[in-house]
Amino acid sequence: MRTNIFLIAFTISTAAFTSAKSQIKLSAPIWEANKNLHIPESVLYRGDTKELYVSLIDGAGNVKDGKGGIAILNLDGSMKNPEWITGLNAPKGLAIYKNTLYIADITAVVSVDIPSGKIKSKLEIDGAVFLNDITVDDKGTLYISDTRTNKIYEVKNNSYSLYLANVTSANGLKWIKRDLFVLAGTELWKINDKKQVTVIAKSLEKVGDGIEPIGNGDFIVTCWAGIIYHVKADGTLHKLLDVQAIMNTADLGYNAKDKIIYIPTFNQNSVIAYQLK
Repeated sequence: MRTNIFLIAFTISTAAFTSAKSQIKLSAPIWEANKNLHIPESVLYRGDTKELYVSLIDGAGNVKDGKGGIAILNLDGSMKNPEWITGLNAPKGLAIYKNTLYIADITAVVSVDIPSGKIKSKLEIDGAVFLNDITVDDKGTLYISDTRTNKIYEVKNNSYSLYLANVTSANGLKWIKRDLFVLAGTELWKINDKKQVTVIAKSLEKVGDGIEPIGNGDFIVTCWAGIIYHVKADGTLHKLLDVQAIMNTADLGYNAKDKIIYIPTFNQNSVIAYQLK
């Protein structure tokens, strides 16, 4: 019954916000995975193994209760492993560098050896309160947002330092070439290698959560409250989906080859796949 209600809302919302033929649109849901996904917060697409890593909070988002974990889905939405990693503390953002998965875990960065599925290390960041998203550059340097303290940290060689302060409600992160893109409250920022900030887009309706580049300087951006945007390189916003009355849209994953986005619905305990058209 929930799927039927969602499809009705999807049809109404997309009709309202995607009238121009030249604009990107979302397909109807390709699939919805809704078993053994306990408060999914982030999805990370891995093309070489055709898998989706999903962070599961499974409890309060700010409590160190050891209930969180990482599940693995196949690309058709079927469950591959519901308990690949367990014992985490409200895990959120995910990033991969070589054979290591990195996880933002409230106040620590957890490193997992992917081939063995074993936790290698946990790097506690002193003063961190709510580590949220994580991204990695081409040399393996990590960047982690702390939403509650408005900071971004940098991790090199298992040692951390403050990268930038005063980043309002810092959340979604994505490293592209030499720049760090950040969702800062209701704005999208670009931070260059000199830490100079350029505001790419502003006036998101709600605070931004997830960010994925889709080419030509464009992005897909989610707001946790239940909104998905296409953000053009010139900062123009186009709302693709508004389901605020029905579900959350948290930190998305993106399959660039097939142009599919994967949306974790947080409190609705599912992941939904859509194709960009």
